[in-house]
Amino acid sequence: MTSLDKPTPPPPDHQQQDPAGSTASGTDSKAVTEAALFEAFGGVRGMVETVLPGLLFVTIYTVNKDLHSSAIAALAVSLVLVAVRLLRRDTVKHAFSGVFGVAFGVVFAMMTGNAKDFYLPGMLYTLGLALAYIVTAVAGVPLIGLILGPVFKENLSWRTRNPGRKRAYTRASWAWGLILLAKCAILFPLYWWADTTQLGWVLVALKIPPFLLAVWLTWVFLAKAPPPIDVFAEMEAEERAEKERKAAAARDAAP
Repeated sequence: MTSLDKPTPPPPDHQQQDPAGSTASGTDSKAVTEAALFEAFGGVRGMVETVLPGLLFVTIYTVNKDLHSSAIAALAVSLVLVAVRLLRRDTVKHAFSGVFGVAFGVVFAMMTGNAKDFYLPGMLYTLGLALAYIVTAVAGVPLIGLILGPVFKENLSWRTRNPGRKRAYTRASWAWGLILLAKCAILFPLYWWADTTQLGWVLVALKIPPFLLAVWLTWVFLAKAPPPIDVFAEMEAEERAEKERKAAAARDAAP
């Protein structure tokens, strides 16, 4: 077996192993999980960057009913958010994803001339993401594990070496999928029946609460799961051991 697949005995019930490989209390493990989730999903700033362009679009459109000025304002604020992150040398993945989402919405709405189409690409993305969470959970490769594995430095070790953690990732993926499907069940009928401002305000209102619920459920599942196996630390330990063996062999071979 490879180092990623070798079975690892679980730590004693009264101890847990932190991502660096040492033992830690359950409280420390929960804190590590919380910090990793905060990093993976962007935290408060990431939520602001997700909400602000859509909020600006619907606010301006509610006031003047002008698609062009609303779309340009939404795209401009997205670019400003990216520029701020670049100037501060922060992680830009959340801001860039927001720019691409807004840009697709702007292009789609301009092409059709229907302001509601500004929201359609994001809604379709949400539906696709919901299905991806559910399909991968059914397939035994839960998407949330693929997302968080590198964050916890465990990569895919949870698939074969940490069944309790795999169960937690599967439950979390189901939670994300069902929550996003419920969100789609609200938004898509509104896309057909409501006007642009009604759809926009409902969509803004549904940006944060479902997201927070999904993140909280993920934290609950992972906080109760076995700790992650730090495969990077294991590989470094194996490299050190190999160097020590070679050094020892060289000393023994020396006259």
